[in-house]
Amino acid sequence: MKNRTKTAIVTVTAAALLASAAQAAGKLEIFSWWAGDEGPALAALVKLYNAKYPSVTVDNATVTGGAGTNAKAVLKTRMLGGDPPDSFQAHAGQELTGTWVVAGRMEDLSSLYKSEGWASKFPKAVIDLISYKGGIYSVPVNVHRSNVMWYVPATLKKMGVTAPTSWSTFLTTCNKLKAKGMATPLVMGENWTQQMIWESVAVGVLGPKGWNDLWSGKLKFTDPRVVGVFTTYGKVLDCANKDAAGLSWQQATDRVLSGQAAFNIMGDWAAGYLTTTKKLKAGTDFAWSASPSTNGTFIMLADSFGLPKGAKDKTEVMNWLKLLGSKEGQDTFNPLKGSIAARTDSDLSKYSTYSQSAAKDWKSKVIVGSMVHGAAANEAFTSGFGSINDAFVSNRDAKAAAQAAQDLATKSKIGM
Repeated sequence: MKNRTKTAIVTVTAAALLASAAQAAGKLEIFSWWAGDEGPALAALVKLYNAKYPSVTVDNATVTGGAGTNAKAVLKTRMLGGDPPDSFQAHAGQELTGTWVVAGRMEDLSSLYKSEGWASKFPKAVIDLISYKGGIYSVPVNVHRSNVMWYVPATLKKMGVTAPTSWSTFLTTCNKLKAKGMATPLVMGENWTQQMIWESVAVGVLGPKGWNDLWSGKLKFTDPRVVGVFTTYGKVLDCANKDAAGLSWQQATDRVLSGQAAFNIMGDWAAGYLTTTKKLKAGTDFAWSASPSTNGTFIMLADSFGLPKGAKDKTEVMNWLKLLGSKEGQDTFNPLKGSIAARTDSDLSKYSTYSQSAAKDWKSKVIVGSMVHGAAANEAFTSGFGSINDAFVSNRDAKAAAQAAQDLATKSKIGM
């Protein structure tokens, strides 16, 4: 009788252990656009997650396409179709709050911020970007700077020029380089990379206050100052390559490395590409400065992840978000990505010379949000501005572009 009892206990215990193991095993779908040269940084995070939660199967669901142009279209279909990813990448700011939070499709993470003590670890300006009506809706894993101009010191020395600090000196430098045989002093890629140049021109011409006034509705796009932004942008485009539409941001960067072009204005994910993929040394093999006329300004964007309502694997998502917000997670991801940590207590000894300079600028420069990357403007505006850019590149009609931008701002309820 005792043996039967022991057997029954063992059987029940084994069944309980199997049931417990089954419950512990889970899955997590991470939806992002970090593929190709940006993949290693995400892979490092996934590896860290797997080490902490070995029973969880991670589906690293990436949709290729610079700035998430393709991923956002897929995400929209899934969100509206009732099949949200467990957690998805979104730029902190209006891209997230103005699209999915206002529609009631994201979970409030305020309790997570409280339990993890994050209120004192993230800058208030970053938390404000991901907040809406008292709730906090995502976890920022990094901070990028969009207004960076990249160049190779040896190329500039060979051509007898220095990195220009204003748009007027940029145009003068452009003419000098053309006179010395460099057909395209500035290299740019597909549409969204061109918009980043427009963004840098706008911040340089309008200043931080004028830039912020655009998105609050205090300054109209039809204002002569904004028409002037398009006029200057047109002159800058005259310095650029004509085959931009067919180039990725990496291919554009490669032309600077080869000496075909002197400058490329690109976000500091380029630093990750140059150091992680190309194995180049920051400050020697390549260098940087703020895009012309923006030295005192840091145009920021932040990648973040949240918890969509209806996500199938909530426990796994919460553990993923805890990892993203941790010092260990951020200091694992950002040195590979070329960005800096969103947290204020990161270990800068793990970062490149560029990232250390960016961290210093983050604390000392005037911070404004990127339009192109969803911090300053909602997705309705950012998705429509691409067509305005294409039309302007073709016809160079500054007044028509400004009017079209104002019509889009009204339709997108900018400043309302």
